[in-house]
Amino acid sequence: MADFSLSSVPDLPLDLWVGGVERAASDGGRFDVLDPATGKVVASVANGTVDDAMACVEAADAAAASWAATAPRERAEILRRAFELMTERADEIAHLISLENGKALPDARGETAYAAEFFRWYAEEAVRASGTVMTAPSGANRILVLQQPVGIAVLVTPWNFPAAMATRKIGPALAAGCTVILKPASDTPLTALLMAKVLADAGVPEGVVSVLPARRSGAVVSAMVHDPRVRKLSFTGSTEVGRVLLKEAADQVVNCSMELGGNAPFLVFEDADLDAAIDGAMIAKMRNAGEACTAANRFYVHADVAEEFSSRLAERMRALTVGPGTADDTQVGPLVNEESAAKVDELVRGAVSAGARVVLGGERPDREGFYYSPTVLLDVPRGADILGEEIFGPVAPVLTFTDEDDAIAMANDTEYGLVSYVYTRDLARGLRVSERLDAGMVGLNRGLVSDPAAPFGGTKQSGIGREGGHEGMLDYMESKYVAVSW
Repeated sequence: MADFSLSSVPDLPLDLWVGGVERAASDGGRFDVLDPATGKVVASVANGTVDDAMACVEAADAAAASWAATAPRERAEILRRAFELMTERADEIAHLISLENGKALPDARGETAYAAEFFRWYAEEAVRASGTVMTAPSGANRILVLQQPVGIAVLVTPWNFPAAMATRKIGPALAAGCTVILKPASDTPLTALLMAKVLADAGVPEGVVSVLPARRSGAVVSAMVHDPRVRKLSFTGSTEVGRVLLKEAADQVVNCSMELGGNAPFLVFEDADLDAAIDGAMIAKMRNAGEACTAANRFYVHADVAEEFSSRLAERMRALTVGPGTADDTQVGPLVNEESAAKVDELVRGAVSAGARVVLGGERPDREGFYYSPTVLLDVPRGADILGEEIFGPVAPVLTFTDEDDAIAMANDTEYGLVSYVYTRDLARGLRVSERLDAGMVGLNRGLVSDPAAPFGGTKQSGIGREGGHEGMLDYMESKYVAVSW
């Protein structure tokens, strides 16, 4: 799509989407959305207020009973139609993601396809909210268990996957029979607003879906989770913010799902297929320029192959084309904002000061926009700050090991437990190590774990609950037990 601009999406809402109706913010406020490739304004959208948040809750409450009573097959057909509409509009959605997020078009196209799959998967799952019936062990009665929608759900999504994180929450919530209010990241509200339009075109009734862009995120989310009609909060974002929201949700004992930070280790043993390991590292590290909670953050490579692995990884990363996300030949786009680029630069400088050796990159390129050069660091000292934080950029710090137990101990030495990656030709070792890694997901000889049909989530401070798979819909349902005799 040459010369993409917002005029290429004429039906894109730029105001609030309150229960299926586009409207201005109650105080008339707006905020700007920037192109990370230039730092320039590409759009202005309505800036939701607490009053607007309450209007969204009102709309969700008014539609809740009828949507919960809607036949599962009817909900499924609407979700299936949403999948088809996203597929038909895939190119413009990808370009819109690139424009506001900065990610390269190949990544944006991949995200669009991945995002659409959540609507297709939950179209299939909507009719499978199975209950159970059994005889009580005493024989006195039957135990009947029903699955019912949890209620109004507030969905808070991050900027790094503006389409996929929205559909990963909206899909199971609608399949379960919940009405929803989506609060997208203020860096990337445009994709979320287009998702609202897609869902409306697919037949979602008024009131079932609201989208509330707002710079005052804390105030509007707090107001909603303190409304007794709201019974679910699903958040994807940093562990720091997740802790705050869990405290907020405790006041009304709101059901919470939290997909929080990650610090993924990538283990390469001496017997690994290095071709496969390099391919996997390029996916696990460079997908979305490293701006992913699943991104490989720490590379632990056996000393026998560390030099070769690092040099080959640097060679592959050096060959990547850096540029605006919307350009057809770009493979690595800018980071989302100036704060992100500055943080990556600070982490790399700290590692180098501590003794790390720069194999590739290590600096911000001299150009406008929020870029950071693809970077490989070798001999990173244990304890360096870059190993304890999510880098969220195209930087691969490499450490060496010689002992399996030591590698596992280093991999587990973090408060996070989202995903780990393991490369070895020895299947017994691979499974043994996978069992010992304290993470909710493991990529064994694979650099990509995300799949709409699989339960996505972590251990420790990487979150609570699972998204995707059958479990993802159950997170939006409550089990009701009926004791009955017949």
